[in-house]
Amino acid sequence: MSSQPPVLQPIHPEIEARLLTEYADFHRQHIQHTPYLHDIPWDPAIRAAPAVLGGSDPVSVAKVQDFALSKFSVRVFTPEGEAPAAGWPVFIFFHGVSVDYRLGPEHPYPAAVDDAVEALQWVHTKGAELLGIDSSRIAVGGSSSGGNLAAISTHKAAELGIPLAFQLLVVPVVDNTAQVEDGRYPSWKENYRTVSLVAPKMLWFRKNWTPDPADHTKWDNSPIFAPDELFRRSPPAWIAVAELDILRDEGIAYGEKLKKAGIPTDVKVYFGAPHPIMAMDGVLEVGKELVSDAANALRKAFYS
Repeated sequence: MSSQPPVLQPIHPEIEARLLTEYADFHRQHIQHTPYLHDIPWDPAIRAAPAVLGGSDPVSVAKVQDFALSKFSVRVFTPEGEAPAAGWPVFIFFHGVSVDYRLGPEHPYPAAVDDAVEALQWVHTKGAELLGIDSSRIAVGGSSSGGNLAAISTHKAAELGIPLAFQLLVVPVVDNTAQVEDGRYPSWKENYRTVSLVAPKMLWFRKNWTPDPADHTKWDNSPIFAPDELFRRSPPAWIAVAELDILRDEGIAYGEKLKKAGIPTDVKVYFGAPHPIMAMDGVLEVGKELVSDAANALRKAFYS
């Protein structure tokens, strides 16, 4: 008689009542018996395993190239087919061009920000020559912490005079001062017992990325605090948030700040969904929907 392994990531009843059935089923089968990352001793070898289960297979591309920059590398995926006369548009993706930015706790803030800005400058100055891109059609984007870097990059680009065509932020971290009880973002308290990105896990990530709380209010750590003048120079935005994510309301607030600055901004809420759905597009219909929506938003920005 075999014993059942312990449930280490339970689905709380108040969350299950709102959670998509397809996610709950996958969670019970593949996730609930694994420990939370913040509950086990840190080991960099953990990164060898997929951060989230349920991803789709890679799509076919014409070529993949790796380029070494000062302290990190970028991987460039070139689509199949003939490039437009002016060159390919380019999407710089944090988490097109995929940036292998340095990670905490080994490389705390501002290492990843520095890498993001360097990658952006490299694409802008070298992209046409090395990659055959159209430097007038550069977009940035990312998911979760990558969304944080993408948002920061738009403000850095404004300071540097680098024109951006679009920003695509998926479940982004935009305010590293957010807390469960501070009241500004009700989703932190409402979704405290959510699945995947529970509040203690988010605070653990924050501590490893930015150990000095004095840095949390800096806009290149929490882009929601960027000056209004930089918001007014932001590119158009598409923002995806998940209903059952603690980060939901800060993402919505960021979209509202962009709109107030006069920036065309679409914000979509994926109801019944938790934080990691984009990375689970191989097993969740809502994940497939999000990826399709993001691709369509990017296509519209580049080609309409």
